[in-house]
Amino acid sequence: MKNLDLMQKEKSAILAKINQAVKDGNEEAFGAAFTEFTDMLQEAVMAEARGLVQVADNTVLAGRGVRALTSTETQYYQKVIDAMKSKNPQQALTLIDETLPTTVLDAVFEDVTEAHPLLDAINFQNTGILTEILISDSGRHLATWDKLSDTILAQLTAGTDVINLAQNKLSAFIPIGRPMLEIGPVWIDRYVRTILLEAISNGLEKAIILGTGVDEPVGMTKDPNGLFDATTGYPNLTAVPLSEITPETYGGILATLAVGPNGLYRNVSEVLFICNPVDYYTKIAPAVTDRISHDVRWPFPTRVIQSAYVPANKAIIGIGKRYFFGLGTSKGGKIEFSDHYKFIEDDRYYLTKLYGDGKPLDSTSFKVVDITAIRPVAPIVRVADYVDARLSGITLTDEKSVAVSFGSFNENIHAYSAAIADVEANDNNVASLTVTANDPNATIVVKNGANVVEASNNAYALTLTAGANVITITSTVGATEQEAYVLVINYTPKV
Repeated sequence: MKNLDLMQKEKSAILAKINQAVKDGNEEAFGAAFTEFTDMLQEAVMAEARGLVQVADNTVLAGRGVRALTSTETQYYQKVIDAMKSKNPQQALTLIDETLPTTVLDAVFEDVTEAHPLLDAINFQNTGILTEILISDSGRHLATWDKLSDTILAQLTAGTDVINLAQNKLSAFIPIGRPMLEIGPVWIDRYVRTILLEAISNGLEKAIILGTGVDEPVGMTKDPNGLFDATTGYPNLTAVPLSEITPETYGGILATLAVGPNGLYRNVSEVLFICNPVDYYTKIAPAVTDRISHDVRWPFPTRVIQSAYVPANKAIIGIGKRYFFGLGTSKGGKIEFSDHYKFIEDDRYYLTKLYGDGKPLDSTSFKVVDITAIRPVAPIVRVADYVDARLSGITLTDEKSVAVSFGSFNENIHAYSAAIADVEANDNNVASLTVTANDPNATIVVKNGANVVEASNNAYALTLTAGANVITITSTVGATEQEAYVLVINYTPKV
């Protein structure tokens, strides 16, 4: 039996070859690397099976890391093995009525979530043979005391959405050499689950973070309620500047998560903070680690997840269970004969299809933050020539010149939210913002989303669109001192 460290190195090298072949579009190189990978995997499983061939007791097998099968799984795999041994496996597999047992996918899901913390943190479900699933997308509903009528039914169903699980397909090819058919159902199960684990893991995390919604899931960095483009998918969420992780600044961002898309408050007991490993060690760890005790302190219960797919200088803050991902088998749910790949004569190739999709349940459950200028934890020392770039005041009025409340302004609190609604159609879709800095020489830049807003008569006219409008205010003094404030205006137009 090969040394485990050596096998791990071989696996990493082979997967690198596969990824490179996919990038280059080189089918021949992909075929060679894929064959090398499955050969190694079959060799490992068969070697382990030979080492435990005398062990029959399920408890002992489980103690050695081998999963005991249910009677349904054993019967299924035995039928599949018999069909694969036949002279015409394509026809024999077609005659099997049973589908891949859902308990097999359950076991795969356990392995996947253990290996990928992000998948454990979201609402990741085995949907079995369902092709559509109904979800709640508004976060919270109010019960109504009234007679059941069409109006009430409309209110109850207004916050639901249907996810079409058959929209995106994940095909897992399963090469099985003839000698492997002799090792029995337990080991075939182990091999099939390993193949499915690799298939699900490959690209799934990237799609959950960055997916555009075009032939793939919608990522956490996208606005699922934004305007969908058939080529580029859903628009990116606007990044909110995060300069420090303090109760005031961090709490201001979390306060926007606590309001659902229907305007109702929702409890948030924990949030995810997702960033890439380099940014975590160079930016986030210094921002939350006490310089004296070296304790890591977050202002609010936060589950940190490192993901290589988060872009540099960006992070995602959100409610993990408000991202739904459903994955299951097709209605047939069978292992099928495949003639797509014929790399070596002694192997037969089989195929099982998984269907699924994922998306944030609304556009307010996740925030993208810009951590380019985040500051480390350090005592604040004020000296005589201290340069203050903070703001001393912000005012907001609607189109009718009525003051809009966003809470009490504090120069040390950097995130606020407000709400504006029409009385008549489009009669209140422009707000007026005034900004005052502590330093009269400060340079003020106001952005509505990604667009810079120019001042007119010391005021900034903000044209609002339906939903959340992210207004960023940056105050700069000199070459280095800068403070950023965020005001989220939720605008409700009159329909």
